[in-house]
Amino acid sequence: MTDYPALCRQLEALIDGVPYPIANLANAAALLWQTLPDINWAGFYLTQGDTLVLGPFQGKPACIRIPWGKGVCGTAAANDRTERVEDVHAFPGHIACDSASRSELVVPLRRHGRVWGVLDIDSPLAGRFSPEDQTGLEAFAAVLERCPEL
Repeated sequence: MTDYPALCRQLEALIDGVPYPIANLANAAALLWQTLPDINWAGFYLTQGDTLVLGPFQGKPACIRIPWGKGVCGTAAANDRTERVEDVHAFPGHIACDSASRSELVVPLRRHGRVWGVLDIDSPLAGRFSPEDQTGLEAFAAVLERCPEL
C-alpha cells in the first residue's frame, strides 16, 4: 500500500519555492512513476482553451491533444471531478493512447475554481486503483494546486 501522506510530503519538498512550473510537474510525474506500483503512465494534461494538451509525464509516448469532454481525461476536466475507471475498454469514448492500459485514474487540477489541467495515471491492470488511491492522489493533486508557481 502506498504511503500517500509521505508521498505528498516528498512532493512538497520537491516543489517548495521552485519557480518553474514545467520542472515542478516533471518532478511530480517522476515521483509518481518511481513510487506507484503497477502503473504504465503518470503525468499531466494542461488546459489550452477547449483542449487538454500533453504536459510532463513518465511512460510511453502519449496522445498530444484530448478534446474537453472526451475520453477519461477530458471527461474528468469537463465534469470537474475525479474519474476512477476500473476497465477503460468499458468507458464510453475511451481514447486509447496506450493499448496496454486497462485502468485509469484522472484528477482535475484547479485554481480559482477553474480546471487548469489533470493528473492522469494509467495501469496495465484492470481495477488497479482503489478508493484509497483516489483519496491519496487527490491529496497529491491538492499539493500542486497550492503551489503558487503552477
